[in-house]
Amino acid sequence: MPRPQDAKTIPSYRILPKLLRDPLEAIEEIGRLSAGEIVRLGIGTFRPYLVTRPEHVQHVLNNAENYRREGLLWKPLSRLIGEPSGADPAWPLKKGTYKALFSGPNIASFTDDVARAIVEAVDDLGRRAVGRPVDAADEMTRLVYRAITQLLVGDKITLDEADDLGRVMATATTSSFRSRMLLPFTPFWLPLPGDRAFHRAVQAVDDLIFPIVRESRRGGADGGDIVSRLIRARDENGRGLDEQTIRDGAVALFVAATETSVTILTFLWMVLDARPDIAARLYEEIDQVVGTDHPARSHLSELRYAKMVTQEVLRLFSPGWMLPRTVVADDVIDGVRIRKGSIIVVSPYLTNRLPDVWPDPEVFDPERFAPGQSRDRFAFLTFGGGPHQCIGSFFFTIETQLIMAAMLSRYQPVIHGSPSIKPQLWLTLKPRERIQFLLRPRHAASNV
Repeated sequence: MPRPQDAKTIPSYRILPKLLRDPLEAIEEIGRLSAGEIVRLGIGTFRPYLVTRPEHVQHVLNNAENYRREGLLWKPLSRLIGEPSGADPAWPLKKGTYKALFSGPNIASFTDDVARAIVEAVDDLGRRAVGRPVDAADEMTRLVYRAITQLLVGDKITLDEADDLGRVMATATTSSFRSRMLLPFTPFWLPLPGDRAFHRAVQAVDDLIFPIVRESRRGGADGGDIVSRLIRARDENGRGLDEQTIRDGAVALFVAATETSVTILTFLWMVLDARPDIAARLYEEIDQVVGTDHPARSHLSELRYAKMVTQEVLRLFSPGWMLPRTVVADDVIDGVRIRKGSIIVVSPYLTNRLPDVWPDPEVFDPERFAPGQSRDRFAFLTFGGGPHQCIGSFFFTIETQLIMAAMLSRYQPVIHGSPSIKPQLWLTLKPRERIQFLLRPRHAASNV
């Protein structure tokens, strides 16, 4: 057996200038230079490993004990949602609660409620966006939060409070994260751009969520929402979760259940505007399946092309562009020595674009996800994999299909101006420019 080799290093002069000027351009250049190999990135004294091949990614994500979600790169996120699962002693209890919430029977029971909330939110959007451009990210945040709020906190929050929560969460996830992640060794006492806005947003989140937790405890917490479920959760010794942990668990699920949806929907309207051929086929399917009805759970199995389009948007614009892990013990991956104490980075953005796995990877082609297509499980990495795979991925698909059906059965979103579809890096992938659209009624009888 050949002896393990050290990973090749991409030197800092090939990375740092672009990383400082345009982080996404730097990531794409790193992808080209690595060509699927395991490499180390020379970023000063910070030299993380990068893995992109599906088989290498599988090794990392399936060995969660040795590749933990903890360390410097997770600290910015922990200030919003609490400790990551690798460092959170309450994680097994929270994970079981999340799984129960997103189990098949529960999803079936609340899908129609979510569908009704989506229809009401689209009605409200239609009254404001027909005939004048509105901010796509703001409106998708409002729509998604109204759809998800009933599931996460039940009737413990008003629509106005849900809108407020969406706004402050959006601020929290786009304020200081990029500077903190690009400068991971910077101590928190040293201010960076966006820190002040981030702290204000986290305080606003606390002001909304902690009262819900306290009121739920006083009221008996007998609901099916995530706050009530976390309050009722008990470990094998009968111990429950404290107030801070319940708050963190609820906020973490809000972020997981909304960030991906808002990002994908914002990019979706741009794709449909640029690709009328794909839009026409999507409209045809929705007209045949939904018609003049409101979308409901019964329509989902027939919205096949809508699901394919959603998956292709997820491939090209994977919101979670980087999944860092801390290496606990020395390891070898495909003959390459991985040293303990290092950071290893999995990049869904790069894995989802490997040219030998995804031919013409920059081309938007929903047929990649047509029934009968097969590929390595870890080649499509948007929802991660292994023990920490995103629990809400199934719900995300349902939610997005319903939103697409509710919007496109009545309206044609028209992009205002000519914004670039090129994304940029924040905590998640975001549009590079402000995206605006207006809604053009598709039928004379559309509700406005």
